[in-house]
Amino acid sequence: MSNNVYDILKERGYIKQMTHEEEIKELLGKEKITFYIGFDPTADSLHVGHFIAMMFMAHMQKAGHRPIALVGGGTAMVGDPSGKTDMRKMMSKETIAHNVSCIKKQLSRLIDFSDDKALLVNNADWLLNLNYIDFLRDIGTHFSVNRMLTAECFKQRLEKGLSFLEFNYMLMQGYDFYELNQKYDCVMQLGGDDQWSNMIAGMELVRRKEGKQAYAMTCNLLTNSEGKKMGKTVNGALWLDPEKTTPYEFYQYWRNVNDADVYKCLSLLTFIPMDEVKRLSSLEGSKINEAKSVLAYEVTKLIHGEEEAKKAKEATEALFGNKQNLNNVPTISITSDKIDTLLVEVLVEEGILPSKSEARRLIKQGGLSVNDEKVNDINIKITKECFTDGSMMVRRGKKKFNRIVLED
Repeated sequence: MSNNVYDILKERGYIKQMTHEEEIKELLGKEKITFYIGFDPTADSLHVGHFIAMMFMAHMQKAGHRPIALVGGGTAMVGDPSGKTDMRKMMSKETIAHNVSCIKKQLSRLIDFSDDKALLVNNADWLLNLNYIDFLRDIGTHFSVNRMLTAECFKQRLEKGLSFLEFNYMLMQGYDFYELNQKYDCVMQLGGDDQWSNMIAGMELVRRKEGKQAYAMTCNLLTNSEGKKMGKTVNGALWLDPEKTTPYEFYQYWRNVNDADVYKCLSLLTFIPMDEVKRLSSLEGSKINEAKSVLAYEVTKLIHGEEEAKKAKEATEALFGNKQNLNNVPTISITSDKIDTLLVEVLVEEGILPSKSEARRLIKQGGLSVNDEKVNDINIKITKECFTDGSMMVRRGKKKFNRIVLED
């Protein structure tokens, strides 16, 4: 097996584009470098879109390179126009600080921050104290407006209207790379492919200001076989925080990916050796479910730990393998005053369904069942008869289950 992480990243399908292929390959094989990836602290949890960047970092760290996770506490106060059609809302410093601490906890699942093996750095530390005139003279002079306007991230926004605030974003992200190069000898930026123009801007700034060579390498975004971004559910994003997306729901998402996406997900989102990835993803017919179970277990284990992965696996097997232990199926308790209440109201109240309109749609399509009987009427009420041994089972679609327990 190659001990150059470049070959591993290439084989597993991470690399989308890079600035100096031969030089990067040689550098990663010969030296231990410091590199960075930026994370936007606009929420108190990362989601599946970030997971691939975390894996990218983890592979690099395992090969002896040092990651810097850069959280954009400064840039989050401006908003990144890349891949967005609307301007982002402004956030307070307190909210950003809270989000940063939550993000570090999640990154620590895959990245070892002990003994300076990886760093968590916040660009608020240098961006918030900048003097605007000095910044323009020192940094702005190296950016060509004509060239910036050809960047993909600005092109899309020009039609709708691009604020000057957002136009500054590229300068700030470029400045981040320059700062990290100065402080930590960081020579490479990694990131999603939608960041390509910002990454090149930073790389060129380092070269112009310092006369040093810097590099950029992007990873593929996590898309399914139809080219759509993965990680979207009926209730929104697939979060890494168990409070926002339960480990069971998380497990179910990966257990139910399309057959065509199994190879890509196993390659990018697990550390399973590639020979085994190829074997699993070549299984045919119903046997491909074995590969999906492995995928769901491994991904859930990485994000939520082995115990939660086991519970989710057991709950799934209990539901689909007719085993009797349903303790690990997502369960909510209701009190007896909910008897004779509309079922739909309780499901929305408890967060099992996002809205009444979603409930209507599901019932219309025959996708909602209680105790294996289809619900045909939106006005159906919860009765005592719904509960066998104190619980009832609600199913959405084919494979999403919730158990409702009646408290005394």
